[in-house]
Amino acid sequence: MKQITVEQTEAGQRLDKLLSRYLKEAPRSFLYKMLRKKNITLNRKKADGSEKVQAGDEICIFLSQETYEKFAGVPEEKKAAVYPVTALDILYEDAHVILINKPVGMLTQKAKPSDVSLNEYLLGYLEQQRGKEKAAPNGAVQVNYAFRPSVCNRLDRNTSGIVICGKSVAGLRKMSELLRERTMHKYYQCLVAGQVRNEQSIQGYLEKDPKTNKVRIQNCEGEETAYIETKYRPLQVFSDSTLLEVCLITGRSHQIRAHLASEGHPIIGDYKYGSQKINETYKKRYGLHSQLLHAGRLEMPVLEAPFEALSGQIFQAEPPVLMRKILKACADEGRMG
Repeated sequence: MKQITVEQTEAGQRLDKLLSRYLKEAPRSFLYKMLRKKNITLNRKKADGSEKVQAGDEICIFLSQETYEKFAGVPEEKKAAVYPVTALDILYEDAHVILINKPVGMLTQKAKPSDVSLNEYLLGYLEQQRGKEKAAPNGAVQVNYAFRPSVCNRLDRNTSGIVICGKSVAGLRKMSELLRERTMHKYYQCLVAGQVRNEQSIQGYLEKDPKTNKVRIQNCEGEETAYIETKYRPLQVFSDSTLLEVCLITGRSHQIRAHLASEGHPIIGDYKYGSQKINETYKKRYGLHSQLLHAGRLEMPVLEAPFEALSGQIFQAEPPVLMRKILKACADEGRMG
């Protein structure tokens, strides 16, 4: 008999879904059969799989060790994974959600198996915390094999700023819902070429080119296009550049970078969509190698329990040191002129 105690990170999901994570090689029909025969019980009672599990619930699986290991896929002792640990700029953390200010140069998620991304660093951080909290009460954060905390939104490797992560099933589900329904508002700062004097809301159609990993902005809808809308307003206007605040009405791959470039105001440091001449000037002057684009502000809507601590909150993430240095130099140059 195998007994599983539901962790805080697993709470809120259906029993059958949780079982399919522990017994990932077992057909759903087998799991339902075991539930009907009471070979799998929830809190010592018969269950049908539709129940929402809570932290502390006990699941008993009355299978032989050999059968359990067969359907679990990998023997328990071989499941342990080592995750890299690095210093993370954590803006907020509770039992369900963690907000991290991602630095330039770090992937949000793996592009290929050998990559190390923020997702792996997140798991390393939580594993480290779990080691410190071995004697903690039931609500303590733990990384286990039925649920893995994960990032909810993606930023390009060379875009810095706020990444939202779910530490529990409930947290991952809620943050993904807010992102999908766009009730959580994300604001970006970027330094663009040229002077922008007025607030704008621009529309268009984005077309991906998988061969070049680039996108193109079209004025008309096509078979392979997706509608996009981008709002921006100038925060500071310099002699030959502008600091913009950008709000995405739609969220598509490379949307900010390509959309602003199509308006004649490419992001400085963007070698994919920007001006080679301008980028080389900033590279020589400041050592800039990446786009000056930063996801700096996050505004939460009104939320109910268990997310009341996040309700209505506004989070700010400081831009990278080099970006702050360049913005100061632009401002100083304007004052001198």
